[in-house]
Amino acid sequence: MSKVIKVSEETHARLAKLAKWGETMDQVIQRLTTQSKGLEDVIAGQSSICFIDGKEGRLLYRGYDIRDLCKYSSYEETAYLLWYGRLPTEEELSNFSHQLASKRSLPREVVSMLLNMPRNVDAMDALRVLVAALGLFDDPLLSNEERASIIASRIGTIVAAIHRHKHGLQILEPDSTLSFASNFLYMLTGSVPSRENSRLMDTLLILHADHEFNASTFTARVIASTLSDVYSAITGAVGALKGPLHGGANEKVVEMTREIGSPENAEKYILSKLSSKQKVMGFGHRVYRTMDPRAEILKEMSSQFVTSDEEKRYFQILSIAEEVMRREKNLYPNVDLYSGLALNHLGVPSYLFTPFFAVGRAPGWLAHVLEQYSDNRIIRPRAEYTGPEFRQYVPIERRTAQVVGS
Repeated sequence: MSKVIKVSEETHARLAKLAKWGETMDQVIQRLTTQSKGLEDVIAGQSSICFIDGKEGRLLYRGYDIRDLCKYSSYEETAYLLWYGRLPTEEELSNFSHQLASKRSLPREVVSMLLNMPRNVDAMDALRVLVAALGLFDDPLLSNEERASIIASRIGTIVAAIHRHKHGLQILEPDSTLSFASNFLYMLTGSVPSRENSRLMDTLLILHADHEFNASTFTARVIASTLSDVYSAITGAVGALKGPLHGGANEKVVEMTREIGSPENAEKYILSKLSSKQKVMGFGHRVYRTMDPRAEILKEMSSQFVTSDEEKRYFQILSIAEEVMRREKNLYPNVDLYSGLALNHLGVPSYLFTPFFAVGRAPGWLAHVLEQYSDNRIIRPRAEYTGPEFRQYVPIERRTAQVVGS
């Protein structure tokens, strides 16, 4: 006889949002309280930062729809919202933006570390080392919020410096008169971007700012839950993001698009991938059961930034791929399908996509770390044991050889 679990009306309403198509409430509760491979759909904690409505395809930061934030907000305002739970006043935003801008410059020791790395160093390896190194030159009296602002301010500087070091270019000092988005592009390319490109960069940063308990964010929270420092938590998040199943998918989409070459080849290429049971990058999501709203926003914005013949050709390829995947597999695009096209348009090379992802996600990582600290309990789940039952220890001289696999 199954156990009856009673829940409050408030909990019932929250659980209803997590229901899959056709699920009863009892089935939702059973699924959420049962071990699942990869912790799929398992509730691992509470957070007031981000809500993903997988059925309706909505993404909310502190209750605000991602569409509204992309239309009206900025990197700085979104970071403030994620950290403090509300939108700032004009004066608060001005002070917060000034505070972030004043902390963008890297310690000379960190720059020296980068310059001593080989130019062909993996960008994510360099980012991991240099984020950790920021903590070596920290004032021990700083609060966790002050450390968060240092990391959020400097991670873009680090990524731009890695890029310029790789190509033997002079590492540029930040320009505190520019917004975060404009300054990041300036440090990367050496030119102050147009208003349109700065706005597109702001949108990309906002779209990547948070996404609930994804792998890198959960890693950061686990580390923070041990009461380790902020730098360790974000270093761990960077390490998790490096994995190709998390942070590298948009780079693979660009590779796929170039491999297809022309719109005429797109459908045949996708069908060939599907027939051989190969993964098509840029489609499907663990949480969304419809089109990722971030992909929808970028696709809608493409009419503004897709201008060259090459970009138009690549956009056609992606559109055909989207149609084929929906028809054949009922799979929808995720954010990676169109983000690479936008980043390449802004002059961000494909090898820098995952480091850029870290720049955009840093405010979210830090918001989760601060939230974890505020009401902490060490994250320590249990495992379902699948090994042998109790066995008697046998002294080595009495053991007999066994065939491996027997």
